[in-house]
Amino acid sequence: MKFFLDTANTEDIKRYAQLGLVDGVTTNPTLVSREGRDFETVIKEIAQIVSGPVSAEVTATKAEAMIEQARNEVKWADNIVVKIPMTEEGLKAVKVLSSEGIKTNVTLIFSVSQGLLAAKAGASYISPFLGRLDDIGGNGIQLVKDLRQVLDTYNFKTEIIAASVRGAQHVQEAALAGSDIATIPAAVFGKLWSHPLTDKGLASFASDWDKFQAQQK
Repeated sequence: MKFFLDTANTEDIKRYAQLGLVDGVTTNPTLVSREGRDFETVIKEIAQIVSGPVSAEVTATKAEAMIEQARNEVKWADNIVVKIPMTEEGLKAVKVLSSEGIKTNVTLIFSVSQGLLAAKAGASYISPFLGRLDDIGGNGIQLVKDLRQVLDTYNFKTEIIAASVRGAQHVQEAALAGSDIATIPAAVFGKLWSHPLTDKGLASFASDWDKFQAQQK
């Protein structure tokens, strides 16, 4: 499974990209607005840090305006993927953009039917929102499993991005459910390699080594 960072903070991206574990980045208007910088500048900088896909979301609500924004955004870098909302107008835009070879990530997916429609429209990626679905009593991981089954059954090439990831458990379960990608907030990404037993083991090793060193004196 590929790991994307769900952030617009370039320092966080640089930090984790050095580990060789960041396969791409997803952003949205909220994340970019938190940086207090120009949208285009931020996206271009991110696209230079990582070689994988960088999702830049449109802000328009009508298909024609979405298409216009998308055509402009993909000029910023070769690895730009245009993030499109799951709406009727969004599906219209995805159909056109797909025919032009522009990669799209259809966001805010909460049902199998939404994911299927996006795939049929030509979406390169679909983003089911695990945490937000769990918040209203749904089952985000089950949605990933169901989408995986549908896409495989009908031989769609669309990739699943597990989004709205709230913790390491979500990442693990998304991997087991067959998600192609998990897009992970920086705060969560930094906890993936941590475990209390690892910390306990390291402390024990350090203590034993100190005792051994003391005995040699």
